[in-house]
Amino acid sequence: MVTRNEALAQLTAEGQPMEIVETTALGRHIRVFKNAPATLRDIYEATRSDATFLVYEDERLTYEQVWQKSCAIAAALVEDFGVQKGDRVAISMRNYPEWIIAFQAATAIGAIAVAMNALWQPHEMEFGLINCGANVLFADQERLDRLAAAPNPPAGLKLVTVRATKPLPAGAVSFEDVLARRPGLAVMPAVDFGPDDDAIMLYTSGSTGHPKGAVSTHRALVHALLSWELDGQAAVLTGLVPAPAADAPQTVALLGIPLFHVTGMHAVYLTCYRFQRRLVSMYKWDAEQAARLIEREKITSFAGPPAVTGDLVEVARKGGHDLSSLVSLGGGGASRAPEQVRAIDQVFPNARPGTGWGMTETNAIGCGIAAGDYLTHPESSGRCSAVMQLRVVDPDGNVLPAMERGELQVRGAGMMREYWKRPDANADSFVDGDWFKSGDVAYLDHDGFVYIVDRIKDLVIRGGENIGCGAVEAALVEHPDILESCVYGVPDERLGEEVGATVYATADVDHDALRSFLGERLAKFQVPRYIHVERAPLPRIATGKIAKRQLRAEHAERVKGS
Repeated sequence: MVTRNEALAQLTAEGQPMEIVETTALGRHIRVFKNAPATLRDIYEATRSDATFLVYEDERLTYEQVWQKSCAIAAALVEDFGVQKGDRVAISMRNYPEWIIAFQAATAIGAIAVAMNALWQPHEMEFGLINCGANVLFADQERLDRLAAAPNPPAGLKLVTVRATKPLPAGAVSFEDVLARRPGLAVMPAVDFGPDDDAIMLYTSGSTGHPKGAVSTHRALVHALLSWELDGQAAVLTGLVPAPAADAPQTVALLGIPLFHVTGMHAVYLTCYRFQRRLVSMYKWDAEQAARLIEREKITSFAGPPAVTGDLVEVARKGGHDLSSLVSLGGGGASRAPEQVRAIDQVFPNARPGTGWGMTETNAIGCGIAAGDYLTHPESSGRCSAVMQLRVVDPDGNVLPAMERGELQVRGAGMMREYWKRPDANADSFVDGDWFKSGDVAYLDHDGFVYIVDRIKDLVIRGGENIGCGAVEAALVEHPDILESCVYGVPDERLGEEVGATVYATADVDHDALRSFLGERLAKFQVPRYIHVERAPLPRIATGKIAKRQLRAEHAERVKGS
C-alpha cells in the first residue's frame, strides 16, 4: 500500500481526473482541480437522472424531478420576482425537500442562496433579512410566525410559503402555486455567471454581537465537494477503506443536521449529486425514528453533532434495530470525545467513524480523518485537504514547528470570499493577504495530523493558571451519563475566575461523585467548582455550537437568585 501523500500525488498528477494546478482567483493564489465543474449549476445539470434523490416521510423525488421543480422555481424567481445575478434569496425552514429545491433554483441562476438559521427568533430573522437585503424568502409556517412577530420586518420582501397551515400573509404565494403556474417540463433560465461569482451566504455564530454573513463563491463550494472525493479515493489507495463494488446498490445518507449548517449543506446534501446518493431527511431529530429509517432505507452514511451521534449510539446499544447497513458515521459542528469514537467502532458492526475540521468560512473543509486513522488518533481532526493550507502561528505571527501550540490559520480554494458588509471583520480576520485566523488553538504532529486544543479566547484563568475549556469538556463527556458539556469562567474574588460547567445528562448526577470521576482525568485546579445539570440538550447558536455565553449568563442569574 502507498502512503497518503503518495496517493494524493498519484491522484492529482498531470492528466489525472483530479489533477491539481495553481491559479489566481479573487486576488488569491490557490491550488485548484483543473477539471472541476465551473459552478453548482453544472453539477446539478450533469447529474440529472431517474435515481431517487430526496426522501421525506412518504415522499420520494428523483434527481430529474428535483431538477424540473427547481427549473420552475428558478423561472418564477426571474420572471415573477425579478431576481437577478447576485440578488439574495433567503431560505428558512426545516429540512423539507422544498429547502433543497429552492436552494438549487437560486444557485442555478446566479443568485446568492442565504441559508438562514431556522432556530432564529423574530429579531434575529429581522436582522438577517435586512442585513443580507433578501429579495425573496422561502419559509415554512414556524418561520412565517416568527417573521410576523418581528418588530420591524423588511419592507418589500416577497414571500413564498412552504407547507403553510394558516392563511397566507398578504402578498405571499405558496410553493405549490408557484409550481402549478408552470406545469410540464420547465427550462432553467439562462444566466451568465462563473466560478468566482457568489453562491451562498451563511451566518456565523454571533457569539458576540450580531452574526456575520460569510459569502462564498461557486468555486469554493465545488472545491469542497471535490476535496472530499479526493480524500475518499486516497483512502481506498492507502487501504484505509475498501473500494466500492462496481455493482453496489445506491448509497443512502441520513440527514441528521440542519441544512443551514455547512456539515448538513455541504458534507451531506451537496455531496449527494455526483455520487447519485439518496438523501433521507426527518421533520426533527429522533434517534428511534432514525434507527427505523436506517433499517427501512438501508442507510449507508450518517453525520451529526456529538449529542445526536450519542443518541444513536445509545439506541444501537439497546438493540432491536438492524443498523448493519451503516458504513460511515461522520461528525460535524463540534469535536467528538475520544470515548465516542471508540463507542462507534464497538457498537456499529460495519460503520467507520469519521470527522474533520472546517468552518463556515472554509465551506467545511480544512482537514479530515476516518476509519483506522481516527481510531488510532481519536483526538485529532485529521490531515490537511489537498486544496487548502494550514499553519500554526504564535501571537506575533511566526510559524511554529510541529507539536507547538498556537493559532490555526487556513487558506485555499475553499475559503469564503468575505464577510458581507463587514470590512472591519474582514480586516481583522485575514492576515498576510489571504491567511484566515480561525481563532482555534491547535498543533500539528510530525505526521501532519491536526489537534484542535481550544479556542483562543475560550480559557479560564484561575489563579494565574490557564485552563482550556475544551479539555475539561472532553473529560466531562467521558462520564457515561453525560452527553454534552459546556465549560466557562465564573468570576471569583480570590482567584480571578473559577471553573463552571453546565452538562446535559441522561440521569441524575451526583456532583461530588462527578468531581471524583474528573479528578482521575484532570489536574485538581481544572475540576469545575460549579456544576449545573440539565436533562435536555444544551442550547446552541447558529452554527450548531453550544451557546456558551448564554449558559454563562444563566449561571450568573442562578447565583444572583440564590
